[in-house]
Amino acid sequence: MAATRKLQGEIDRCLKKVTEGVETFEDIWQKVHNATNSNQKEKYEADLKKEIKKLQRLRDQIKSWIASAEIKDKSILMDNRKLIETQMERFKVVERETKTKAYSKEGLGAAQKLDPAQKERDEIQHWLVCSIDQLNIQTDAFESEIELLLSNKKKKLDKDKQDRLDELKSRLERHRFHIRKLETLLRMLDNMSVEVQQVNICFYKYTGCKRYGSHY
Repeated sequence: MAATRKLQGEIDRCLKKVTEGVETFEDIWQKVHNATNSNQKEKYEADLKKEIKKLQRLRDQIKSWIASAEIKDKSILMDNRKLIETQMERFKVVERETKTKAYSKEGLGAAQKLDPAQKERDEIQHWLVCSIDQLNIQTDAFESEIELLLSNKKKKLDKDKQDRLDELKSRLERHRFHIRKLETLLRMLDNMSVEVQQVNICFYKYTGCKRYGSHY
């Protein structure tokens, strides 16, 4: 009984930190978008990154409790995990916007100096970074749903839930495979160990993305 009370106290303190962290994140997020100059914006983006890292650590703790058989009602934990993951997705949007603007700025400044081959290499690298980010977001969502389905270990899943679990595991494995391949391509491009003409990035459940050349 004492152990249960202690655990509940730890959970309550963690969830309080989540609430406070999300409020702080929201405040900084507003400052990022209301910043009047680039120096201000960079400072707020750095603060936002620190805050999301704190929330990610809390998410890791919540994930361990969700996986624990000691806790019966996990709904509030799942809600708070989802709340953190929503902020993570918002942060990734800000991060991608920053990378895109930096990429565009560099591209505009160096456009006259870049030869066509280097320009194409830069475009592919940029596409790879964005694609890996998107796949990681989807992977997090799959993992969350899998953990929710498995949260009640004593109860056997019905056929529909088991089918959904099998589908999620298959998609998760496929996403991880593609992430590894894309990361390998990115490293090879960075190291100049592959030519742009050799690279073929096929669509993987994306729309509106540029497509390049041959198979990886």
